[in-house]
Amino acid sequence: MDFGRRVLVLRHRRIAILLQWRSVVVCAALAVAVAGTAVLALMTGSYALSPGQVLSALTGRETGIVHDIVVEWRLPRVAAAVVFGAALGVSGAVFQSLLRNPLADPGLVGFSQGSYTGALIVILVVNGTYVQLVGGALLGGMATAVAVYVLAHRRGVQGFRLIIVGIGVSAMLESLNTWLILKADLDQAMSAAAWIAGSLNGVSWDRVVIGGACIAVLLLLAGMLSRPMRQMELGDDAAASQGVRVSPARLGLMLVGVALTATVTAASGPIAFISLVAPQIGRRLARTAGITLTPAAFVGALLCLASDYIAQHVAPTPLPVGIITVVLGGGYLGYLLFTEARRRL
Repeated sequence: MDFGRRVLVLRHRRIAILLQWRSVVVCAALAVAVAGTAVLALMTGSYALSPGQVLSALTGRETGIVHDIVVEWRLPRVAAAVVFGAALGVSGAVFQSLLRNPLADPGLVGFSQGSYTGALIVILVVNGTYVQLVGGALLGGMATAVAVYVLAHRRGVQGFRLIIVGIGVSAMLESLNTWLILKADLDQAMSAAAWIAGSLNGVSWDRVVIGGACIAVLLLLAGMLSRPMRQMELGDDAAASQGVRVSPARLGLMLVGVALTATVTAASGPIAFISLVAPQIGRRLARTAGITLTPAAFVGALLCLASDYIAQHVAPTPLPVGIITVVLGGGYLGYLLFTEARRRL
């Protein structure tokens, strides 16, 4: 029964997948927008290229300086923006669904700060490699998630209590991060301060491949957990009555969401607001009853890619992408608060 909505049913033996036509169309349109923005980013720069040159370089028909510019210099940054933006969009969708709050965000409940703390320790104390940086961010985010979960657990975990505990933990971690930077050497402190803004400057294929592989596995896990996630939006009791093991499912979703945020944080620094904005824009475009992962992923990829394009060309020198996402995300947050306030009047 589709209740007036056009749906697409894909069947294979005993497996049936139900898709809303509007969601399919919206995701297809967003994919085209991502592809168009990617080609524009590959074309634009101090050495301008035509669309034909870009496509020839991508297909291996172009060699020399054009191939190096497209494939070696610009494509890693574009790929990172798409993959990392999709990861942040899905992470935000997971937390907004779990907490049943449109303003929920991994940064709000301290998980981004935990990842940042772990990465800072690797940068300032260990002076480790990129692989160690990824491990430090993951451990920091996971440790924070476990701490918040344990502190908020009282006959189950309620969304409001989790947010309040997360805000407190985030404030403490932010103070710790500031202390670490103040105690560090000047060069290390300047490097960490630049990294905290969230930047794709200098991203390499190594980071894209390692981060992309981790994100691909996590996105697959998020897709496998999407059904219990949607059922838990109806309430824990309703989900349990449908056979969902609520506590393990919630913990698994939290760990996947934290891991997605931590992976992006380790690769590029904390890129703010995409995980907050992308799920809400995706839900409004697809007109779904709840938060869905696929539209959030496409919107996150488009927002990150477009923000990075603006960051490269709005000023004489490239800016960190996090500066642009803060401006865009802050404007959307103000709009969201205004519309919610009007709705309650």
